[in-house]
Amino acid sequence: MTNFPPEYIQRLDPGEAARLRAALHGDREEFGALTEPYRHELQVHCYRILGSWHEAEDLVQETYLRAWRRLNTYEGRASLRSWLYKIATNACLDELDKWRTRRYLPSSFQSASDPSSPIISPTTEPIWLEPAHDDWLLSAITGPETRYLARESISLAFLAALQTLPSRQRSIFILMDVLDWSASEVADLLDTTVSAAHSALHRARVKMVEQYHGREIDNMVQADERTRRMLDKYVKAWETADIAGLVALLKENATLLMPPSPSWYQGRTAVGAFVAVSVFGEAGMFPGKAAGRWKLLPTQANGQPAFAFYQRTNENEYQAAGVQVVTIEDGQIGEVISFNDPSLPARFGLPSIIYG
Repeated sequence: MTNFPPEYIQRLDPGEAARLRAALHGDREEFGALTEPYRHELQVHCYRILGSWHEAEDLVQETYLRAWRRLNTYEGRASLRSWLYKIATNACLDELDKWRTRRYLPSSFQSASDPSSPIISPTTEPIWLEPAHDDWLLSAITGPETRYLARESISLAFLAALQTLPSRQRSIFILMDVLDWSASEVADLLDTTVSAAHSALHRARVKMVEQYHGREIDNMVQADERTRRMLDKYVKAWETADIAGLVALLKENATLLMPPSPSWYQGRTAVGAFVAVSVFGEAGMFPGKAAGRWKLLPTQANGQPAFAFYQRTNENEYQAAGVQVVTIEDGQIGEVISFNDPSLPARFGLPSIIYG
C-alpha cells in the first residue's frame, strides 16, 4: 500500500481518505466513487487531443483501466485529478504514436472540388474530425477562461488547427493555454522539464496563429433574432429544395464540406451547382422528388448552430443521415459541414427515424 505524505492526507476530507484507502485495498466501488467525477472532463480533454468523440471514450476507458492497475503507484504528490490527466494524456499520445494519423476536415486535406465532376467516394480510414454535442462538451468545462473562451476551444475550426500540431505540442498547448495548467505541472505530467514545456508551447502558439484565426467566434454567442430567422430560412430551403433560397443565404466564398467524402466546394456558384445536381437534383445522388426529400431538426454542435438531417425513405418516414454544423459569418452562412453519418443524430439525443 502506498504511503501518502501527511500533507496530502490532510488535504482530503475524511470520506475521500477512507475511499482511497479502501481502493488501495482492492475495492473497485470506492475506486469508482473517487474517479468517476472526472470521467466527463477527461473525455473532453481526450476529444481535443484526438478530434474524435468515440476514440475519446475508448481512451478514457483505457485511462481508468490503467489507473486501477497502477493505483498502488499513486503517491499523492499531485491531486488525483492531475494523476488521471497524466494517464489520459499519455494514453492519447500512445494511441497517436501507434496509428500516426491525425484528424482533418476535407478543406485541409485537398483543394476544392469541381461541382461538374463526380463526388469522391467516402474515405473509410478514420481521418476526419468528428462533431460533438454542446451539452456533452460544455457541461465538462468549469475552469477559468484562459487564452481561449470555453466555447471557442471546442469549435471545429479550433480543433482542426490543433490537429496540425505534433502530438506532444498539441497536448502541452491544450494543458497550458486551454486548461491553464502551469509549466511545472505540465513538465511533471509529461516527464519533461519546465524549459522544454515552455519551448513546446511557444512553437505550438506560433503554429496556431498561422492555422487558426478565430473566425467562428461569432457563433459562440446566443443567436439573435436575425440569425434565428436566417436559420429558419436555411431549414426551409433544404426541406423545399429551394436552391436559389439556399444560395442567397451563403457568403460569396462559402464552403460546403461533406466528410467522409473528401469532396468539398467553395463559393456560392460551386455550392449551388453541386446541390442542384447531387443533393436536390432528381437524377443526382438521391433520385426522386426533391421537395420534401430532407427534414432538419435543430441542435448545437461544437458551440455552433447545427441540424440533424434526415432523408425520406417513403411517404411518411425519414431516416437519419447525419449532422450539419453551420458557421455564421457577418450575418451570412460562411460554411456548412455535413457529417454524413447516420449514427450521429442518436449521439445528439435525436431520433433515428422521424415521421410526417
